Amino acid sequence: MRTSRFVVWADKKLHKAFGGRVSLVALAGLPSLRLTTTGRKSGLARATNLLYYPHGDGFVLTASNWGRQHDPAWALNLRANPKASVALAGRPVDVVARELSGEEYDRMWAELLAFWPGYAMEQKEAGRPLPVFVLERVTR
Repeated sequence: MRTSRFVVWADKKLHKAFGGRVSLVALAGLPSLRLTTTGRKSGLARATNLLYYPHGDGFVLTASNWGRQHDPAWALNLRANPKASVALAGRPVDVVARELSGEEYDRMWAELLAFWPGYAMEQKEAGRPLPVFVLERVTR
């Protein structure tokens, strides 16, 4: 978590240099996507590279924000406008986000901890429940 600024910086550089086909998370052998949301204040497109948990035909994102005490901007943007897109290896996919709660959250949280145990450390550091979003593909 202490290296988060460097990781984000390096990931942006890799994304730009390789047209979205390479990310640090992917190089580590983990599933990675680039989420593009609409800024809740600006209305502008905002993109960030994230680790995701593959779930059925969709994607699960955890708003850990590297263990910080506040939710990341992308989570706030999804709450304001759940329509977004993800890019997998540079290929865009339209999605709609839904934030989990209650028993559905609890079940998914258990799956997420089995997938990436580091979320427990990030939650402890953040001192807050980490929001979880399911992104479902938009079918046309």
